[in-house]
Amino acid sequence: MRPLRFSVNVTLDGCCDHRAIPADEELHRHHAANLDRADALLFGRETYQMMEAAFRPTAEHPEPVDSFARTIDAARKYVVSSTLPHVDWNAELLRGDLADAVERLKQEPGRGLFVGGVRLSLALAELGLIDEYEFVVHPRVAGHGPTIFAGLPRQLDLRLVDRVDFESGTVALRYEPRR
Repeated sequence: MRPLRFSVNVTLDGCCDHRAIPADEELHRHHAANLDRADALLFGRETYQMMEAAFRPTAEHPEPVDSFARTIDAARKYVVSSTLPHVDWNAELLRGDLADAVERLKQEPGRGLFVGGVRLSLALAELGLIDEYEFVVHPRVAGHGPTIFAGLPRQLDLRLVDRVDFESGTVALRYEPRR
């Protein structure tokens, strides 16, 4: 069974708006290494469209610029959306019951699945389907949201399994659920 891993960049006050968080080369290398631990990416509609706009090669930029962009571009992607009529960019739409669809993906052999974003991650956490949580905490107070897991109906008890410190003062904290 392949694990479902979650990662999010977050400020000290809990903001996970990508526009509020600086991304440097060290952080991109970290996230590219994380993605190398997965066979496929799981996105909601908004995250898929944001990543596609940022990292899909275009006529103006036919080659991805760094290892993170190359990794994202090449990755197999599953998109959870009831509003998108179709996807491409090495992606497949997941329709129907979210728990059933994700359980089927987890049952396939491989290194793992990787999920990011706000709403899809909240739904997967509520269903107890996330096997590993990573919070990449940036030394910044944004003063606004969105915040991750706002509205979660129950607490998640987690156990710290790894920590990575970056020169920028950012800290990546990796947890597993206490089951």
